[in-house]
Amino acid sequence: MSTVVTDLRRRMRHPLPGFGLSLGLGMAWLGLIVLLPLAALVVRAAGLGGEGWMHVLADPRVRASLFLSFSASAIAAVIASLAGALVAWVIVRYEFPGRRLMDALVDLPFALPTAVAGIALTAIYSPNGWVGRLFDPHGIKIAYAPAGIVIALVFIGLPFAVRTLQPVLETLGRDQEEAAASLGASRFTTFRRVVLPELAPALLTGFSLAFARALGEYGSVIFIAGNLPFKTEIAPLLITIRLEEYDYDGAVAIAALLLAASFVCLLAINALIPALTAGKRRDG
Repeated sequence: MSTVVTDLRRRMRHPLPGFGLSLGLGMAWLGLIVLLPLAALVVRAAGLGGEGWMHVLADPRVRASLFLSFSASAIAAVIASLAGALVAWVIVRYEFPGRRLMDALVDLPFALPTAVAGIALTAIYSPNGWVGRLFDPHGIKIAYAPAGIVIALVFIGLPFAVRTLQPVLETLGRDQEEAAASLGASRFTTFRRVVLPELAPALLTGFSLAFARALGEYGSVIFIAGNLPFKTEIAPLLITIRLEEYDYDGAVAIAALLLAASFVCLLAINALIPALTAGKRRDG
């Protein structure tokens, strides 16, 4: 019987050629599109040497822009993860008029040009905008301030959190929650002991994707940020400024730092998720 099954599997035709050829073509495309440009950046950054790196990092303007980018990205990723979890929960668990429209609107930041998003957000949150005019009399500034940067980064990071969590919620079902409720568990206990452990890997993945995406965001931020050095100037904008000043070493160093931070974040999440999954299986 096993011989017959093996023969049938060998005779099955696949849409792509054999494993060796498919792997080779896939790695070739990945290398040309992704790895080669990143390798060129790493090699150029490594060629700066210790003195070159110290010269770039000693610039207070560079340190201020890096601090703003990292802090705003972290805050925006946390907000996007929490808001994305709520949006995904509503879309998956409830039936209501406009549900499909709400589901489609989640992907709007993916399709909308970032410059258009930045202009729209600036128009809304500027002192004369629909929302900004409500806060401006109280001395609260949203546009042309760090708060506006965080809002723009939440806007582009929210879809990553929703789309990462939504499939998990769809496959989770309600059997475990109903079983916990039948045993007398409260809603909070059910969420903490039953639902949250299942969602934790997806939440971490959504956070890491939103954080990595926010670090490199440019178009939707430069309009609402105001771009004031030492105050609202983000690191991607400073890279462009350094290139316009023909300071290629400075631009490469900042770009390499952002690349390393994104890579470390994704690598840490990929290492943490299997540990969480293994721990969840042991508890089960």
